[in-house]
Amino acid sequence: MADHWLGLARKVCVVTGAASGIGAAVAHSLAEVGAWVALLDRDAAGCENIATALRAQNHTAIAVTCDTSSESSVRAAAEKVQAELGDCHALVNNAGFLRAGTLDAVSLDEWNAVLAVNLTGYLLCARTFARPMRAAGQGSIVNVASIAARFPQARSGAYSASKSGVLLLSRQIAVEWGPEGVRSNAICPGMIRTALSARFYEEPGFEAKRAAVTASRRVGEPQDIADVALFLASPRSAYVNGAEVMVDGGMSSMLMDMVPRPGFNHA
Repeated sequence: MADHWLGLARKVCVVTGAASGIGAAVAHSLAEVGAWVALLDRDAAGCENIATALRAQNHTAIAVTCDTSSESSVRAAAEKVQAELGDCHALVNNAGFLRAGTLDAVSLDEWNAVLAVNLTGYLLCARTFARPMRAAGQGSIVNVASIAARFPQARSGAYSASKSGVLLLSRQIAVEWGPEGVRSNAICPGMIRTALSARFYEEPGFEAKRAAVTASRRVGEPQDIADVALFLASPRSAYVNGAEVMVDGGMSSMLMDMVPRPGFNHA
């Protein structure tokens, strides 16, 4: 893999929330192009299972138990990555979760818990893992946000607010650390099929309804996000900085097509 066009062979790449879903797909993809991957997650067993599978395929991968909302936990994780793999070249900030609830009912504890992981955790990981990048004068941070950062997702508590914060944080990192050679970009996934949403698709007709509101007429897969993350993490995107990439199958462009217009609508 040393000559892979992405130029990530033997580069240390850190992925948070790597025990499942998008994070796991990103970790697999990075390993497949020769990167040395550190998988971070609070789910120690899930992370280790993936790292073990990657090592069985002759990839370099380690599992690191980490609560990204804790500064001491992030610092300990960074020390482990440094000791076992070396300086971090790329960070994929992906760890996140949702606590459902209307704005007038969500508890302050739940609101703060979501912000602590989805937003503050991104900052903690960015400034910790970017230290060697800034010292080396090169590196990439990829922040996984959500389409909910642009379009409010009702009854989802702090989720939309946290993901919107990720977009501005990502751009601020680009502005502040760009002169030091560190790039920061964000990905906004649309509807992605993950383990957390799998049960929804068991309902008859559910997937077809979701697919119908995308221009691509399909629900996304974790690999769709991993492919974009791979590009943004790599030197191939060297002049991409402060960008926000919508990866939603065109759902965000469908508003006018969903407005009833006799003689115009096809679906």
